[in-house]
Amino acid sequence: MWILIGGFLALMICGVPVAIALAGSSLLYILVSGTVPDVVIAQRMIAGVESFPLLAVPFFILAGNLMNIAGVTGRIYAFAVALVGWMRGGLGQVNIIGSVIFSGMSGTAIADAAGLGTIEIKAMKDHGYSTEFAVGVTAASATLGPIIPPSLPFVIYGMLANVSIGALFLGGVVPGVVMTLLMMITVAYFARRNKWGADAAFSWRQLLSAGTEVVVVLAFPLAVYGMIEAGLSTNQAVLIALAALIALDWYYDFSAVMALMTPVILIGGMTLGWFTPTEAAVAAVIWSLFLGLVRYRSMTMRTLAKATFDTIETTASVLFIVTAASIFAWLLTASQAAQMLTDAILGFTQNKWVFLLLANLLILFVGCFIDTIAAITILVPILLPIVLKLGIDPIHFGLIMVLNLMIGLLHPPLGMVLFVLARVAKLSVERTTVAILPWLVPLILALIAITYIPALTLWLPNAMGFGR
Repeated sequence: MWILIGGFLALMICGVPVAIALAGSSLLYILVSGTVPDVVIAQRMIAGVESFPLLAVPFFILAGNLMNIAGVTGRIYAFAVALVGWMRGGLGQVNIIGSVIFSGMSGTAIADAAGLGTIEIKAMKDHGYSTEFAVGVTAASATLGPIIPPSLPFVIYGMLANVSIGALFLGGVVPGVVMTLLMMITVAYFARRNKWGADAAFSWRQLLSAGTEVVVVLAFPLAVYGMIEAGLSTNQAVLIALAALIALDWYYDFSAVMALMTPVILIGGMTLGWFTPTEAAVAAVIWSLFLGLVRYRSMTMRTLAKATFDTIETTASVLFIVTAASIFAWLLTASQAAQMLTDAILGFTQNKWVFLLLANLLILFVGCFIDTIAAITILVPILLPIVLKLGIDPIHFGLIMVLNLMIGLLHPPLGMVLFVLARVAKLSVERTTVAILPWLVPLILALIAITYIPALTLWLPNAMGFGR
C-alpha cells in the first residue's frame, strides 16, 4: 500500500501529470511486489475503458464544442440579458443564468468557463465591473456545469458505482437550483454593498419576449403529456410537439428557444425511455448539429472539423486518465489497501453524518490536487463500501462527491477552471485565486445543504420513478 500510494504522491510532488503518476506508481508496485503479471497493466487499461456508459464521454464533449461554434453561447447570453439584465448587478446575474442554461448542454465546468466565460468577462469589464468580480462569479457559476444534467462526472461515477446515470442526472436538478439561488443572492449582496445599478434598461417588451420563450419551452413536455393522455402514442406525441415547436421558432424567430430545449430533450428522452443516458449524448450531438447547420446556419465545415479534432484531443486525455486510474484503483482493491482504508475509517466512526463530514473534507482536499475523473475513479472503490454499509444512498453521495470536486477545480495547485479563467481574464493565478475566494461561501453553503438534506437530491429521481 505504501509503495502504491507513496509512489503516486512522490510523482505528483515532482510535478508529473496525474495520469502518468497513477500509471507510474502502479508499475512500480507491480515491479517491486512481483505478485502481479506485467500483462495486467494492458488488461486493466483495456477493461477501464471497455464500458458502454463511457461512450457518452466523447459525445458530450463534442456536443459542448459544437454548441460553442454554433453561436449558441451568444444567443444564451442575449437571452439572459433580456431576462435578468435589468436587476442590480445585472451582468453578474446574467453570468449565472447563462451558466445554468449552458450547463444543460456542455456537462463540464471547463467548457462552461471557456465558452461563456470569454463573453461574460469581457462584457462585465466593458460595463465597469472589476476583473476580479467578473472572474469570481464566472468561476462559481461554472461549477454548475457538471451538477445540472447532462454531466460527464456523473457518467463516470454511475459506471463505477453501478447506479442509474439517469437518476444521477435527475438528482442534480434541485441541487443546481439551490446553487443558482445562493449565487444570485451573493451577486445581489455585492450589488447592494457597492451600489451597483442595472446593466440593461428594464423593458416589458424584452422581459415578455424572454418569458415567452421560457413558457414555450416549458409547454413542450406539457403538450407531450397531454397528447399521450389523449390517446396518442409517445412517439406520435413527441414528433407532433417537436414539429410544432420548430414551426413556431421559425415563424417568430425566437432567440434561444431551440438552445433552451437541449436539456428538455435529453431529460425527457431518458424519462420516456427513448434513449439511455449514453444514447442521450448522441442525441445531444445530433441536436447541436441541427442548431448549427440548419437552424442558425452558423457552422461551417472548417469549424465542424476543428470541433471534431478538439473533441478527439480532449477525449484522449480524459480516457488516458481513466485507464491509468483504473489500474491504480484495481491495485488498491487487489492489495487490500482499499479494505484497510475502509476499516480505518469505520474504526474511527460509524455515524453516517460524521462520515459525510469527513468524506467532504477528504474529497475537497483530493479535488485540489487530482483531476476530477481520476479522483472519482480512485475514491469510489474506497468510499462506496462505507457508503453502502452506513445506509447512505449512492446517488446522494454521487452529488456530494461531484460538487466537492467541482469546488476543487477552483483551487490551486491543479484547479483547471482557475487556470482557464486566469488565461481568459489575463490575470495572474494568485489574483484569480483571491478573486474566487468570496464565492466559496455560497458553494460551501450549497454543499452543506446537499450533504445534510438528502431529499434535495433524491426527491426528483424518486418522483420520476428512477431506481438505483
